[in-house]
Amino acid sequence: MFTHINNYPQIEKVETGIAGFDLISNGGLPMGRTTLVSGTAGSAKTLFAVQFLAEGIQRAGAAGIFVTFEESPADIRRNVKSLGWDIEAWEAAGKWLFVDASPDPGQDQVEAGRYDLSALLARIEYAVAKIGASRLSMDSLGAIFSQFRDGATVRSELFRISSILRHLKVTSIMTSERTQEYGEIARFGVEEFVADNVVILRNVLEDEKRRRTMEILKYRGTSHQKGEFPFTVVSGRGILAIPLSAMELKQKSSNVRISSGNDDLDLMCGGGFFRDSIILASGATGTGKTLITTEFLNSGTQHDERCLLFAFEESREQLFRNAVGWGIDFEAMEASGRLKVVCAYPEAASLEDHLIAMKDIIEDFKPNRIAVDSLSALERVATPKGFREFVISLTSFIKHQEVAPNRISRR
Repeated sequence: MFTHINNYPQIEKVETGIAGFDLISNGGLPMGRTTLVSGTAGSAKTLFAVQFLAEGIQRAGAAGIFVTFEESPADIRRNVKSLGWDIEAWEAAGKWLFVDASPDPGQDQVEAGRYDLSALLARIEYAVAKIGASRLSMDSLGAIFSQFRDGATVRSELFRISSILRHLKVTSIMTSERTQEYGEIARFGVEEFVADNVVILRNVLEDEKRRRTMEILKYRGTSHQKGEFPFTVVSGRGILAIPLSAMELKQKSSNVRISSGNDDLDLMCGGGFFRDSIILASGATGTGKTLITTEFLNSGTQHDERCLLFAFEESREQLFRNAVGWGIDFEAMEASGRLKVVCAYPEAASLEDHLIAMKDIIEDFKPNRIAVDSLSALERVATPKGFREFVISLTSFIKHQEVAPNRISRR
């Protein structure tokens, strides 16, 4: 990425700890300012707000306040335990404090009229002072402002909230609902004009496939990367954004050749494949793509290399049986620790989830050779844009690991 260096003062940013987002935002959220996180139902707004506080505690010991207008604190504690966040322990340690403004299930909803938020803001000020909080999340604005009569009152109260949060010198997030993925930024049409920064989370259904993306729409007075970036939610880790902009053209290139496992193919290639290269084997059904993969892996294990096979079309039993038919013993190779076979049905997860899982396995197993059989199977679960981003991200990641991959396509 080309950057312009200048000596002008820059707005200091707070790292969110949300994987990928700090890169997209060029460093995190602007310190001491308010960021609106807007999205439709299921777009992970609440999770973003919770993770901002959780990562602050885990990474920097930064205390946080969570103001909830919708879900009860008990529900939030329970919902995020699967992500490895023990809010109750943080509360006991004085690092997390709830300001509970969620509705009483037994209370009728009434229009607020001239009612303002003075009492709530006083509670927030007290909570921030009590634990010395530097981070704050409010979830969700729609639940409280739906009680007001007109947009002018909403705007006035939003300005008031933002002003007090700025005075408290906390870096804050406010979540708000949208009614559609592309259109009005938030429900009341004024939230985005009051907040210093706006982040949009989307959960788009396209060609019967769901795809989550995040976009920074506005970052007042500071820079950020433009466009939509895919993200996913992983158990035990939370939100993980997958920005293509994280990739750099700094991969090493080797003149060393390695055997494909087939003497004739090695001869055709001038002595074998270049190490650290990406090889695409493409052809119709029955043209020998899986056989090329099997010989490639067998050659690696014969040279005492660690080999990894991602299979998305055939089960382990089928792969092992077919390999035996070609005189290759996958079972013995796996028992020796030189081969790892990972089988997954493409429709079992989103393409982003498959990508994260594959990266984790590669980092853990540290293979010398990788084979994917086949890319075309994964294409079934993605939009054309999503699939292109997946291929670019995976191949770039593998190149940076400096392994000898082999790509198999069934087109």
